[in-house]
Amino acid sequence: MLESALPSPCYLMDQAKLKSNLMMLDELRRRTCCHILFAQKAFSSYPFYSMMARYLDGASACSAYEAQLAHLFFRGENHVFQTAYLPEEIGELVKICDHIVFNSPSQLMRYGNLARENGCAVGLRINPEYLSQQLDAFDPCAPYSRLGTTLAQLTPECRRMISGIHVHALYEQNSDALVRLTKAVIDKFGMLLPELEWINLGGGHHITREGYQIEKLEETISMLQKTFGLKVYLEPGEAIVWEAGYFITTVVDIIENGIPIAILDASAVCHAPDITELQYRPPLIGADKHGVLPFNYRLGGRSCLPEDIFGDYSFDHKLQIGERLVFRDMAINTVSKARMYTGMPMPAVAVREPDGDCRLLRSYHFSDYKNRF
Repeated sequence: MLESALPSPCYLMDQAKLKSNLMMLDELRRRTCCHILFAQKAFSSYPFYSMMARYLDGASACSAYEAQLAHLFFRGENHVFQTAYLPEEIGELVKICDHIVFNSPSQLMRYGNLARENGCAVGLRINPEYLSQQLDAFDPCAPYSRLGTTLAQLTPECRRMISGIHVHALYEQNSDALVRLTKAVIDKFGMLLPELEWINLGGGHHITREGYQIEKLEETISMLQKTFGLKVYLEPGEAIVWEAGYFITTVVDIIENGIPIAILDASAVCHAPDITELQYRPPLIGADKHGVLPFNYRLGGRSCLPEDIFGDYSFDHKLQIGERLVFRDMAINTVSKARMYTGMPMPAVAVREPDGDCRLLRSYHFSDYKNRF
């Protein structure tokens, strides 16, 4: 199928780019002997799992459902972290997971022995109280965070229960941020590290992005291995699907209200929520920032929500109703976060094969909306 024949709106996954990212990560784990897991929350699209598993050591989950998905479709290790496990789900998780990471001493004391009895490696998420991001609302180490155990909360009983620790404090950052984070972990929890078998450095590593300083990452991995004898895990999400997805949309109306506003057949709120939640501005093929090219437009979604705005872009021509617009780097947090709020139809999902042919994976209909309940 030609790309032009795909329905609109549609998520299009580029299998060749996905494979290129995976090969880069595979080379990293071979050079350093680190273990790389796929953070499913970024792109929980299991039709791609069998291919991804060939280049990675396993998958990480942040819910019971994600852990079950990995158990069914992703070969390799199955790690899970959840802020709080429920009594009715922990019994199944200890049977299908290799590593179970607890968020608090309370949960560790409640379920840690059950996990160990079932052969699971037991870990504790730590909070080194190191701020790595500009917005406290998105920083898991900000004051009053509910995520992770601080040094003050660590008890001797916790130390005896665990074989490893998990720290996650980065978001789309370079390796210099990881160096500072690792120093903070050693400063706060250095006395604990010689007792452990492994450390999970979480996600947020933009390894496959151009300009990423991979040498510093490798030096950090080597230092943890040699100094403390630790097995090192990374669990990137965006690095795996970086620039491997497109979002095909169509202009369905153009209105004027002080500025030209093009209404698309999609919704930023429903189909690409990072745009409105995290102020993400996706690259748009054939367009530039507002004011750079002669014709400026605000691109709006077609829901009734005032905040449903894709952003302000400029073009070298006047947009026309029926014209297709294609956003780049739209794999992460799109398919996995998309929702049908206000009855907005879900976009179709397609894949572009390495030979350029496109194949439709899934279309959605009214029955999908009705059957949610």
